[in-house]
Amino acid sequence: MRSGLPRPLFKWTAATWHDPTMQVAVAFDHRGVSLRDAVMEALAGHDVLDLGTHDPTVRVDYPDKAQQVGDAIRAGKATRGIIVCGSGAGAAIAACKIAGIRAAICHDLYSAHQAVEHDDMNVLCLGSEIVGASVACELVGVFLAAQFDGGERYVARLEKVAKMEREMRDG
Repeated sequence: MRSGLPRPLFKWTAATWHDPTMQVAVAFDHRGVSLRDAVMEALAGHDVLDLGTHDPTVRVDYPDKAQQVGDAIRAGKATRGIIVCGSGAGAAIAACKIAGIRAAICHDLYSAHQAVEHDDMNVLCLGSEIVGASVACELVGVFLAAQFDGGERYVARLEKVAKMEREMRDG
């Protein structure tokens, strides 16, 4: 019999997400740079490919950063990516246009791990105007700690997504 208490959705500790072998591409547009220090701190201990930007006064467009992160993953220079823009929405839209990239906006802990576990999300998109530094660090940690479940139904769904990508590419 189930008690009235909710079960924990995800258990993690700082030790679970400091995997020095995981390569992570990270990029910020000019609005996302306000979370840069927090995200970079959360990535300590990982092999980080820093794709900038560092200066909030110079306009840097999120599609360019999404392309850089997507290219790094497709080229095998990174396993996962993180893109930070003002809302996270633009970065996710742009990143999802790249074949093989499964990006999502995650501003809550459940989505940050569930999207990896069930959907094999490989790019986390955050909005600097939506979450603060502390939450951003937790989201990065949960995203990096999560692993794809590999269950039959999840694989079947990913095959459907891959088919959609092929159909878009091939016309």
